Amino acid sequence: MRNARTTRRRSVTVGLTAALTLLVALIVAGCGGGGSSSSGSTSGGGEESSGGSSGGAKLSVVGYSTPESVYAEALEPAFEKTSEGNGVSFSNSFGASGDQSRAVAAGQPASVVHFSVSSDMERLVEEGEIVSKAWEKEPYGGYATNSVVVILVEKGNPLGIKSFKDLEENEEAEVITPNPFSSGSARWNIMAVYGSAIEEGADEAEALEAVKTVLEKTAAQPGSGRDAFSAFSQGEGNVLLTYENEAIKAEKEGEDVEYVIPPYTIQIETPIAVTEEAPEPAAEDFLKWMWSDEGQEIWAENGYRPVNPKLVDPKEFPAPEKGLFKIAKFGGWGKVKDEFFDEEEGSVAKIEQELGVSTSG
Repeated sequence: MRNARTTRRRSVTVGLTAALTLLVALIVAGCGGGGSSSSGSTSGGGEESSGGSSGGAKLSVVGYSTPESVYAEALEPAFEKTSEGNGVSFSNSFGASGDQSRAVAAGQPASVVHFSVSSDMERLVEEGEIVSKAWEKEPYGGYATNSVVVILVEKGNPLGIKSFKDLEENEEAEVITPNPFSSGSARWNIMAVYGSAIEEGADEAEALEAVKTVLEKTAAQPGSGRDAFSAFSQGEGNVLLTYENEAIKAEKEGEDVEYVIPPYTIQIETPIAVTEEAPEPAAEDFLKWMWSDEGQEIWAENGYRPVNPKLVDPKEFPAPEKGLFKIAKFGGWGKVKDEFFDEEEGSVAKIEQELGVSTSG
């Protein structure tokens, strides 16, 4: 499992004598308030600057693997430049969605949690009420971003893969997709294959057979979506099932690949919430800011479909040719988790067990 941890701290070095420092403090106190101060990185654990309503807070972000760089390189620095984010510092932990959810349930500190699938969020509601059961009542249903499952292939698409059906029928296809018992990305991929077959007229048994055929073609099932992308980039397999945002990133970075949006595919909705132990108001401010136009535009710049439909550019994020369906079509993640991904009795677990793939979370 990939679980890189990035920590960025902000502190202030004040070049004043002790006497002047005291004088300034007295003046500020007498005026009943304080102004914003500039800040920069220093070594060690200096005091955090204050200035905005969230000033000085330290937020621990725990998330699924793929948006790691978006948080560290774009979202967090941009938020720190706002009045609400002035003086806020972040520590980040990213990895396979299921693993991250279980870690927080077991006691890993977290202020903001961002997972791939809603069932990983619900675990934190059910186990100790780490997240409020009302998280779905937040704006946009509590989702930070949207995406779709796409098929990433070698440049020129030498196998001519255009749909999930092609993956079943093409004898040369060697598929990379993560393990669905650690990765939320893998669960989206599997439900995209299953749902596409249903949309094409298959019954439930036939749709499961389609899933089995694709899983039989897997050259590797890494632990997370990001690890699956790394495996593909390093030469494993010739087809990758992945998030659209990962495919867009690969193209922008000059990888020798291209991606296909299947005629039918699933809309990926990634849940986000603050925890009950999160420092206030910093965590809520950060969450609200990510739902603002500014925050959503940063997500869009990094290949994620904004949850605000007014900000979705149809040229950049085209609709599938035949149809886009949601997990709600199958009863939502609560039902899907039990029916498909229960580690012992789920239909996908039984397929993986037949193939000799681990189903232990």
